Amino acid sequence: MSDILILVFEVVSKHLGSLRRVVAEPLGAVGLIMVVGMIAGAIFADFLTAFEPTRISPRDRFLEPSVVHLMGTDQLGRDLFSRVLHGGQIALSVALVSIAASLLIGVILGLIAGYGPRWLDNLMILLFDAIKSFPTVMLALALVTLFGPSLTAVMIVVVLVNVPGYARIIRTQTLALKSSQFVTSAQSMGASTARVLRVHILPNSIGPLLILASMDIPVVIAIEAGMSFLGLGVRPPTPSWGAILNDGFTAIRDTPWIAIAGGVPIILTTLGFTFLGETLRDIFDPRLKRRA
Repeated sequence: MSDILILVFEVVSKHLGSLRRVVAEPLGAVGLIMVVGMIAGAIFADFLTAFEPTRISPRDRFLEPSVVHLMGTDQLGRDLFSRVLHGGQIALSVALVSIAASLLIGVILGLIAGYGPRWLDNLMILLFDAIKSFPTVMLALALVTLFGPSLTAVMIVVVLVNVPGYARIIRTQTLALKSSQFVTSAQSMGASTARVLRVHILPNSIGPLLILASMDIPVVIAIEAGMSFLGLGVRPPTPSWGAILNDGFTAIRDTPWIAIAGGVPIILTTLGFTFLGETLRDIFDPRLKRRA
């Protein structure tokens, strides 16, 4: 497990030198600015606002956006700007932890399916299809019924939804690479199965998967926001973009700034990661590069 994490770090470090190529693309530069802004806002939330995200102030209920409250206040007098910034911490932590866990499990299962015997491959494919066949909403409702509304339930839903797709990609890459000459040469020299997978197959197949994972981050954020909007995610008074949207929905005619405060971060984050992921895909996948 640690070897896989080290390999992922090495792949990411190898591609950091291409940052100038990302910035050179207009969409890539815009996406990078949005993503960096979202991450910076989440990390430095405590320094960017003087209000506690859960502090209730009945006298300040439904205040419009102003210099003091940049995004206004909600029905309990809580500062929306503070709640949006701290909600970014929830969204980012759920997305990164869930995607990392999905990648780790998906890579392991994909390597086993692609390099193992045919009967094991068929069994793994059946397992992937069975998990993928469950509707996300029904799966979320079942897990919330078992574990109750929490971030853990959200992460489990995300992992179960994403693992089959990642595993299938690694399986396909493994099937294509295991009969290649450099793998055959390593096997003839007595290399173990673990070494062949770790040194020869995984480095040549995980790059596109990392790009796909970066494009899945906004999907995970949308899932977390949707579950929190339905009351299936984080519990009040924990700030969440979905919970802010839910608060704004009940009073959208009189106080539209609450719904705007909850919806705009989701839109900007989705656009930012999508633009950045599309640019990374065009740069690192030769088959999808734009022709001049």
